[in-house]
Amino acid sequence: MAQFLVEGGARLSGTILVHGSKNAALPILAATLLVEAPVVLKNCPRLRDVENMIRILTELGCKAHWEGAALVVDSRSANRYTLSESLSKELRSSIFLLGSVLGRFKRAVATYPGGCEIGNRPIDLHLKGLRRLGARIDEDGGYICCEGDVFLGTTVPLDYPSVGATENIMLLACMAKGETVIHNAAREPEIVDLQDFLCACGFEVRGAGSSEIVITGGRAKQGCTYSIMPDRIVAGTYLTAAAITGGELELVGARPEHMVAVLEKLQDSGAYIRMDGMRMIIKSPKRPSELQRLETLPYPGFPTDMQPQFFALCSVAGGISILVENVFENRFRHAQELIKMGGRNTLRGTMAIVRGVDRLHGAAVTAHDLRGGAALVLAALAAEGTTSIACAERIDRGYLHLETALQSLGAKVFRKD
Repeated sequence: MAQFLVEGGARLSGTILVHGSKNAALPILAATLLVEAPVVLKNCPRLRDVENMIRILTELGCKAHWEGAALVVDSRSANRYTLSESLSKELRSSIFLLGSVLGRFKRAVATYPGGCEIGNRPIDLHLKGLRRLGARIDEDGGYICCEGDVFLGTTVPLDYPSVGATENIMLLACMAKGETVIHNAAREPEIVDLQDFLCACGFEVRGAGSSEIVITGGRAKQGCTYSIMPDRIVAGTYLTAAAITGGELELVGARPEHMVAVLEKLQDSGAYIRMDGMRMIIKSPKRPSELQRLETLPYPGFPTDMQPQFFALCSVAGGISILVENVFENRFRHAQELIKMGGRNTLRGTMAIVRGVDRLHGAAVTAHDLRGGAALVLAALAAEGTTSIACAERIDRGYLHLETALQSLGAKVFRKD
């Protein structure tokens, strides 16, 4: 177990480069199983979740190695269709492999996936979509057993625009005969990145970024070299870190068009943001303004993965903010930890009422999940005294060397293993 020790009070200033997106890399890694040729992935973040996905792929018989900052994956030797139980329990995104393993071998066996405990994330939409393509699925004793003789393209209407279900259906549809149309598909930029990777490998996919995605099945023609998109959640976290400390930051490598909802809320809090291509500069007031209402929604709405960081920001804002969580019902676990630091907040179901205080104070707190842990780091940066944040390994799942990045901006953040 690891912890972060944060001595608050420093005003962040400097330049930081945004690394590749974890949420884009994981489904793309799952997709490499469909490509019987070597694939080179540039800008692939060497995060804990990514390393776990690589381990799952190697247990399935794939070969993978790093060449500098690039990851090379060769799935030609893949020969297993059973996913590791221990690794699947650690990695929620292992569920993406159902579609690709099933498409590759016509069979797949997996346990229910793990990951952060942020609420119910049922996989019924995944399984319903795979069934519509022709998969026979049996759920028994905690295992998901899938098989199919022939997968046929069809229409797949989603009851909710689930990112994971959209990606899983895309992967199996690539190996189905005929055309598949996903209605009410998720529109996240990571969906577009998966489509672009699949097209680079020779698959026929179009429409990602809209609510309708069309996939024409057929085997990939070639491997490829592909650069993964920058991480919009990491970018938003660093911008919020500048805002909560009254700092000034230059962010390099992010795509502002992926972050419109986040940038608008930062501006509402009083921050000045200037954009120049893939560069953003944020200049923040000494104290942020309250946010009258922040509500999480599927993309292009405000991302649930940024709600905890803004919860921390609102905790030191000059007024009362209202935050509504519409995606995960258990994503306010950071609220109690912030109270330990002097925060004032009240939870009412899916709504949080946050009363900003003049200053938080250091305390011993725990990261219960990835983004909630990041929020505690941000709160600690703005607090008086030293804060210890236990279970830092949960934060490592989505941020590459977070302490080093923040140190480069003038923060006093240290890691203790």
